[in-house]
Amino acid sequence: MYRKFAGLLAAMLLASPLALAATPAPEGAAVYFIEPADGAEVTSPVTVKFGLKGMGVAPAGVEKAATGHHHLIIDADPPPAGQPVPSNDNYRHFGGGQTEVSLDLAPGTHTLQLIMGDMAHIPHDPPVMSERITITVQ
Repeated sequence: MYRKFAGLLAAMLLASPLALAATPAPEGAAVYFIEPADGAEVTSPVTVKFGLKGMGVAPAGVEKAATGHHHLIIDADPPPAGQPVPSNDNYRHFGGGQTEVSLDLAPGTHTLQLIMGDMAHIPHDPPVMSERITITVQ
């Protein structure tokens, strides 16, 4: 029984357009931080504003060419290539198309990085990812 179920599940994933296949990134697309700046000393809550060029923003679940939605990586590494961005305190999803957030961060040094995801939260190929910045929360 288990083998039949596993085989059926594998066949469904391979046939699905949402199978772990990365969406091609538009040529020249870039994501970046409008604020805060790298090296900034800030107080919590921290306002983080996302910048994007060369592609558009569309909510998660919406398939539209040359678009994606923002994910903010906090104190962590980007997900492995071709894998969906996790959803937890270190990986924040902005699937509604948001372009800024107010974050409560503990005092200390933190790293932030942006990565765009397609309709299924999978980073584009190649990834549209910002430089990692470091901020200090007072």
